[in-house]
Parts: sequence; C-alpha cells; structure tokens
Amino acid sequence: MNKLSVVIVNYNVKHFIEQCLFSVLKASENIACEVFVVDNNSVDGSVTLIKEKFPQVNLIVNKTNTGFSVANNQAIKLAKGEYVLLLNPDTVVQEDTFTKILAFMDSHPEAGGLGVKMLDGQGNFAPESKRGLPTPSVAFYKMFGFSRFFPKSKRFGKYHLSYLPEDQICEMDVISGAFMLMRKSVLDKIGMLDETFFMYGEDIDLSYRITQAGYKNYYFPETQIIHYKGESTKRSSLNYVVIFYKAMAIFSKKHFSGSNAFWFNALIHLAIFLKAGLALLSRFLKAFTVPILDFSIITLGLFAIKNIYQQKTGIDGDIYSEKLLSVAFPIYAAAWIVMVYFNGGYDKPIKLLKIIRGVLVGSVFILMGYSLLPEYLRFSRALILLGTGWAMICFMVTRLLFHFLKLKTYSLSTAKTKRIAIIGEEQEFNRVSALLKETHANPGFVGFVSAEVNGVHNPFYIGKINQIDEIIKVHEINEIIFCAKDISSQFIINNMLTLVSSGVDFKIAPPESLSIIGSNNIDTAGDLYMIDVNSISKSNNKRNKRLLDIAVSLLAIAFSPILFFIQEHKSNYILNCFNVLFGFYSWVGYGKITDKSLPEIKRSVLSPGMLLEGEVDNNKMKLANLRYAKDYRIEKDIVMIWKLIKKLGT
Repeated sequence: MNKLSVVIVNYNVKHFIEQCLFSVLKASENIACEVFVVDNNSVDGSVTLIKEKFPQVNLIVNKTNTGFSVANNQAIKLAKGEYVLLLNPDTVVQEDTFTKILAFMDSHPEAGGLGVKMLDGQGNFAPESKRGLPTPSVAFYKMFGFSRFFPKSKRFGKYHLSYLPEDQICEMDVISGAFMLMRKSVLDKIGMLDETFFMYGEDIDLSYRITQAGYKNYYFPETQIIHYKGESTKRSSLNYVVIFYKAMAIFSKKHFSGSNAFWFNALIHLAIFLKAGLALLSRFLKAFTVPILDFSIITLGLFAIKNIYQQKTGIDGDIYSEKLLSVAFPIYAAAWIVMVYFNGGYDKPIKLLKIIRGVLVGSVFILMGYSLLPEYLRFSRALILLGTGWAMICFMVTRLLFHFLKLKTYSLSTAKTKRIAIIGEEQEFNRVSALLKETHANPGFVGFVSAEVNGVHNPFYIGKINQIDEIIKVHEINEIIFCAKDISSQFIINNMLTLVSSGVDFKIAPPESLSIIGSNNIDTAGDLYMIDVNSISKSNNKRNKRLLDIAVSLLAIAFSPILFFIQEHKSNYILNCFNVLFGFYSWVGYGKITDKSLPEIKRSVLSPGMLLEGEVDNNKMKLANLRYAKDYRIEKDIVMIWKLIKKLGT
C-alpha cells in the first residue's frame, strides 16, 4: 500500500506543471508514493510534455474541461495511498515537505486534513495558507474590508486567521485546495469532492465536512511551498467573480439553514452585484479612458489648429465648411488612434516609437482616403500634416505626464536593465544563459554563482552560493535564477524568505526545460522566459498580421484586373480575397499538416512549405511551420506573399 497519493489537476499551465512534478518526484524519493495528473483538455502541449518527461506519473487525459472537483475525484477513486494530497500545478514543494506532513499526521490521529505555509513567487507569505469558515459575519467583514484594516482583530481577522502567527501550528477551519492533505479513510467516510462545484468553494466544502465528521484541520508551517497563485486562473476577471460567489451560494445552501442561510445568500448576491459592477467599470475604464481622452484632445486641437492656420495664412474662413470639418476631424482622430492601437501603441508598457509609427501610418491612410475624395470635399492637406504633428505631440505629452505621475499601467517602457545571477553548477549555468539569449531577454549582466562549495572560476564566475548577500550588493543584482537541477527546493525557498526584502526577482529553471518560470507577486505572472514558440500568438503580432491581411486583400481586389491573369489557380482568387478581408482566412499560415503543440491561428492561403524546394514530406512541413511560429515577423509574411503572388488563388 502506498503511503501517499498526490493528485494534480492541470489546465494549460505547461511550464508550471513541469517544475511542480520535478519537485514532487524529488520530495517523494524515500516515500511509497503515487502521482496522478488529471489533464482537463489542455491545448498548450502539457500532455505531451508529461508523457515524455514524466512517464512514471499516472496521467488521466480528459476530452473536456470537467472542472476541479470531477477531475480530482477521477484520481481519488484510483488512489491507493493512506493519505491523499490535492496539489495545484503552479506549486513547488520542498524536498522534506512530504516527510514532515506525513510524520505530523501519523502522530496526530485526530487530524483529518492539513495545509502548509505557502509563499508567492517573491517569497511573501500567502494569507490563504490558513483560513476560517466563511460564516455570514466573517464573509461580511471580508467583503467590506474590515479584515484588511484590522488584521490582528479576532473578530475581523477570521477569514485568513490573520491574528494568528504565520509560523505557529494551529487548528483552522478551511484548507486551501492548492495544498490539501487528507486521510484517505476520512474521504471514504465523508465522501469525495462535491461535483456541484465546478471551480472554487470545493475546498471550503470538503474542509467543513472534515470538521463536521469530528476531525481537525491543521495549519502546518514547518515546511513551506511556493504557490504561483493566479497562474491558472485570472482572479480579477468578471468570470471569476461570478463563479466564486456562486460557489459560495452553493456552500451556503448546502450547510447553512434559517437566518444564517438568508443573510449569507443576501451577502452573496450583494457581493456579486457590487464586484461584477466594479469589474465591468474597471474593465471599461482600463480599455477606453485613455483612447477617449486621446480622441477628445486631438479633435479639439484640430479645430484650434484650423483657426490658427486661418489667421496666420489669411485664408478666407468660408473655404472650410464647419459641417465638413465636424465630420472630418473626428475621422482623422479615430484613424490615428486605430493605427496607434494596431501598431502596439496602447500596449503596456508604453513605447513612444510604436506611437509615432502608428500616427504616421494613420496619416498615410488619411491622405490616401483624402486623394480619393471628390474635389469639393477636399479642403486642405496642410491641416492633415499639421494634425499629424499635433497628434504626435498629444500622444507624447500625455504619456510623459502619465509616466511622471507614476501611473504604472501607462508608464513608459523604461525597464531597468536586467542584472541576473544564475545559481547552479557550471553546466546548468551554460544551458540557462544560452536559453536567456534564445528568448530575447538580452540582460545587461549575467553572472555565475557556483552551487559547488569550492566554486568554479569560469569567465562569468562572481562568487559562491554562500556569498549571495554580498553578490547582490556588489553586482547590483535584480534577478536571481535558481537551477533546480543543482539546488534543492528547500534552499530556493529559504533564500526567497531571506532575500524577500531585497527587491530581487526570483525565477526557477527546471532541468532540461525550455522555460524559466517566475512570478513577481501573488496576483501576477511576472516574466516567463521560454523559447518563444508562441511568438505568432502575441497580441501585437496578431494585430499586425490582421492589418496586413486587410491591406493585402484591398490591394489584391483593387489590382485584380492585373493580378487575376497571373494566378496559377484563378477560380479561388476573388473568393480568397474576400475570405481574408472578412477574417475567415489569413494570407499566410501553417501548411496542411496540423501540430497541436503550435499556437492556433486561422486557416491560410499560403504557407512556408510552399517555398521549400524538392519533395516536401510531413517532417519538412512540420519543421517549416515550427520555424514560422517561433520566429514570426510581419516582414516574413510580406516577403512570402510577394514570392508566392501567383498562388493567391490556391
């Protein structure tokens, strides 16, 4: 019989599950342990990775996203361990974690469940490590901020038991589903996870049933884990708000009765209304406040420029129709804003070069449209050119103002130069530093901190592992990458705890992996360095690709009398033009061989395989598709369209 059954539910967190499994297998080396991974229909290559790198794992592959409860229950039904651990895929456990938690449970027969001390990706304590039961009063204090303002109060601090020390073993009501250890015998008695819950709330329900059955739940801080909370779910989204509070409503209906149920449900519906309203308002403000501000300033400025231009040049005021200008100027402003958007000028952080490029492209389109207008609707190219300058000034001044006001969301791209220390042995240092170069990270400084006691004096060597404090100060290090192949998870976590106040970012490089994972705080993913197979799926590339498709389609239609006769396949030429124009196809994409490990894009007319010479087999086609996805540049599409212009009717 196994001592421990570890159950991990995975959904599109390929790079995190890799590190998680690596740490789990290290922690279970001296324990009779079985590991289950239930994949809920991931599309990011998780299944392939697990099969290839972790064949010892019991992998269950679902054809649909069954939800957290159903997926866990699938594995629990097969589990043969004395204890069952539900573990999130975005976690890293210490080498001694399993040994310590099992020893505690063995010595405390009254314990039905156990949770541990969790840290975020920067080494900060995660308050959800210990939680109280969300009774109506506790939920009220949490929803309306009393727990935040009075964390040490026994009355107001019950949600996260914030009045109890972080490093003290204690009883608690609710164990976090990120790390939830339970006796299998208790699960057999109380039942598995309630499948009424799709996501969220199932850990509260299960914890409550454990205590109702006469057992205790413990908070055990004598071992720590890293939990990159928020990687597999986006907690600020409207969808999260609705799902979470609906889960609370299910819990209330199931376990509370009478007035408690009434008040809890009332609070739930109030919270959904308020949180959803705030989420929608926040989303709207984030998306449209700055573009609306830009539009207003540019449009008003255009009218002011027109008046000044008239005065300076002495042009008769009747030449400019106010009615015409009231239509034209907003169109100009909208064109500049749209082009700035498509050129990535609204991406975060703000890059002035993209804004300038967007304004210039917008002006080109405005002038092209202007030239096609009848004579009586044309009034002044000078105003367009002056407006171009004004638009640039508006964008630049407002962005500089945002930056100096320290509005982080709209700060300029002035990222500090990365000064990275890689901690590990020499072989791993060479591999990880090469990976950084391949991911286009381009750090300003990369130093080698040897994990070997005696140190290795290669050209990048800056010190030994026990000198990390001085190394950070002397070399002004702002990011540390731990090589998990050479360094224990316990050492990594202990150093994160020690260095959390230094402001250094932490990342972990799993062995033989093409990724380096990290998270800057409890709610954000931070930087994820990986060989950029997904570069074609980046938002700016998608925008540029779509813009190119539209431009080429319009040109192909305009010049169809010429281009039609040079096509090798004339029958589909016009149809392809309109299919691409309306977004059904793209001009350039993958060949006909499908590879689910690549980012999903639209069907295409042309593909990189068409440029290959000789006989093109499936392997050559797959390699061409991979290179196209990995190193996508819009220039490649332009060159490919030009070279294959006779095949636009394919």
